[in-house]
Amino acid sequence: MAEDDILKTFGLNVKIARLKKNLTQAQLAEILNIHEKHVCKIETGHQNVTLKTLSKIAYSLDIEENALLLPLH
Repeated sequence: MAEDDILKTFGLNVKIARLKKNLTQAQLAEILNIHEKHVCKIETGHQNVTLKTLSKIAYSLDIEENALLLPLH
């Protein structure tokens, strides 16, 4: 899988998990202590994240880290 595909898959999974929790991008950004624009870039696959940030996102959305990396079926 190409890096762009991984970022897009991750971003889409973050967005879906965020929406399932009824959170806005601004609310998730506040929880993660990052800027809302950063959340937008993550969700659109334009921003790579560290493992630490990936873990914080997963914890905040109550989802396993690996579930954020797997393509949707």
